[in-house]
Amino acid sequence: MAKSRKKSSGGFFEDGSSPATLSPQDERTLGSIYGLASHITALVEQDAEPTFAIPARSLGNVSFNEEKRVLQMGSKTTSRELFNLSQAKSFMQTALVASGAKRLIEMGKTTSIRGLYYMLKHDIKPSKEPTFHDQGECDPIIEDCEVLLEALREELHLFADKRGDMVGNIKIVDSGDEIDCSRMGSGGYAIPSIVEPSVIQFKECKAKFVLHVEKNTVWQRFNEDKFWKKHNCILTHGNGQPPRGVRRLLNRLHTELGLPIYCLLDNDPWGYYIYSVIKQGSINLAYESERMATPDAQFIGVRSRDFERCGLSEGVKISLNDVDRKRAKQIAEYPWFVHKKDWQKEINLMLQNGFKLEVEALVSRSISYMTEEYVPRLLKEGDFLD
Repeated sequence: MAKSRKKSSGGFFEDGSSPATLSPQDERTLGSIYGLASHITALVEQDAEPTFAIPARSLGNVSFNEEKRVLQMGSKTTSRELFNLSQAKSFMQTALVASGAKRLIEMGKTTSIRGLYYMLKHDIKPSKEPTFHDQGECDPIIEDCEVLLEALREELHLFADKRGDMVGNIKIVDSGDEIDCSRMGSGGYAIPSIVEPSVIQFKECKAKFVLHVEKNTVWQRFNEDKFWKKHNCILTHGNGQPPRGVRRLLNRLHTELGLPIYCLLDNDPWGYYIYSVIKQGSINLAYESERMATPDAQFIGVRSRDFERCGLSEGVKISLNDVDRKRAKQIAEYPWFVHKKDWQKEINLMLQNGFKLEVEALVSRSISYMTEEYVPRLLKEGDFLD
């Protein structure tokens, strides 16, 4: 394990800094880390092989909970053994990441996953073998630690790059600073990676719903047209497949404030998949679907019928390729889609059309067609896919 800072008898660390005040969640996460360390120590003291079991992050260990309507991780595990030559390094790396998270929590600091990689990267003396060859070797270990410690990456005090924005009729408190998201100009509020209640609190919300759009380019059009002001809503985007911070925020806006979540995404297999991840969760985060997924989210468009219904021009069609067709058929077989007639009809119509549509295709009608006619009409009609 990486060397952590020792406390002096006065409660300070040896470098002179004082330990951070821990939140209840920090206490729980540290408890999990200490539990792992105690487990390994106990095995060593018993002259037993140091080993631990990690829940398997694979499709075969994930199922759809029909009652809760989210993906959930099963009970299958994989062992990690110190005295197994093929597993010794990953055993050490897992302990290193857990130790690095412990240091961050105790200091009250956060860092990026890239920052943690550099925190932990060094040669293992007396050899010149590095702890991690590259970032790609470190990232899966971080995910292993999440499921092993039953803690989100954010609860390990790790963050990722910001890839989403928010604007609308809501006031929040972010790390003690009050932010009025209705007064954020053209750029909006950048949604951070860590959006847990200990960091972000909802102070006042007048919005009636959340409109989540797929891309920043579409979000910019809605923001410039002040759609959120005219329709009293919150507008978010995730720059493609939304990162964890955006998905967690959508979950909180729905579960804590009761706001409906409507998704405006591309009419293609990848737009369907993004909706699926927002609604039911993802395989990698199946162990935390109840905090990351929003089963009540609804798909507002773009729909396979919209080429004709909206009178779009021929130039906006994008032909489906073999990969698109294969992916669409896979999505149609998802347990949460397979028994929904409307979704089967939607996917089949796209395949019959032989083309896909991006949200921006609506601009071929007029620059503000999507903000002034398309979405307002669907909201009025309540015409969504569930």
